[in-house]
Amino acid sequence: MPRDPAWRGRLTITAVALLVLWPMLVQAEFKPWILWDAQSLAATWQFIASFVPPAHSLEFLQLVAVSSWETIAMATAGMALAMLGAIPLTLLVTERLSISRIGSGKVSPLAAALRHAVRALLVLLRSVPELVWALLLVRIVGLGPTAGVIAIALTYCGMLGKVYAEILESSDASACNALLHNGSGRLKALLYGALPESAAELVSYTIYRWECAIRGSVVMGFVGAGGLGQRMDESMKMMAGNELATMLMVFVLLVAGADAVSAMLRRRLA
Repeated sequence: MPRDPAWRGRLTITAVALLVLWPMLVQAEFKPWILWDAQSLAATWQFIASFVPPAHSLEFLQLVAVSSWETIAMATAGMALAMLGAIPLTLLVTERLSISRIGSGKVSPLAAALRHAVRALLVLLRSVPELVWALLLVRIVGLGPTAGVIAIALTYCGMLGKVYAEILESSDASACNALLHNGSGRLKALLYGALPESAAELVSYTIYRWECAIRGSVVMGFVGAGGLGQRMDESMKMMAGNELATMLMVFVLLVAGADAVSAMLRRRLA
């Protein structure tokens, strides 16, 4: 049997990876064997057993339906606000849409400084997770979905602005350059030059972020931002496993529904 000529390199990479990963696992106190401890297994079984039968009273199902709708509304409103902020920031940060570079081919120092400032703002917005924004905003605006909507808007504005700009920069520049060199404004160059080339990719990424926003809305409910997550948190604190089971099933259906809508829109775009 012939020897692998790259075995030394593979062995070295594996050893380096283990040397780097091991201290991180120790620092993170990663102890998966605790899950198989007799006490942990007993507690897990007792908790899972309380899931049966799932809660199905009419009053509770109505409460879950309202909370689910609140979660969808929170994610959709947050995404809409994020897009309202991301689109103008994308116009400013995309170098391809710069009017100051026409003729000389170089961006003016003022335009470059503004672009760097906007990029720094986008980094700041997306660096803070929506859960952390929600924690801060709950202290300011109080409990409820308002904190969740603003948290999604802030974080996703930074994400959308960055990715939108990258998608536009990687598209074919010929139509956009032709419009700018013939006196078109930045917005018209975006709408009639860059956008037709990258519309499918932009919409696909936006839909994906909407899916993420729905999942994030549920998580933010655990810090008081309303929606299905807040109801799940209340049921967990009361150890009401049957209520939690119902809400977990609804959550799975919610994500599956968002995925189905996303797939349908992507097929139409294709």
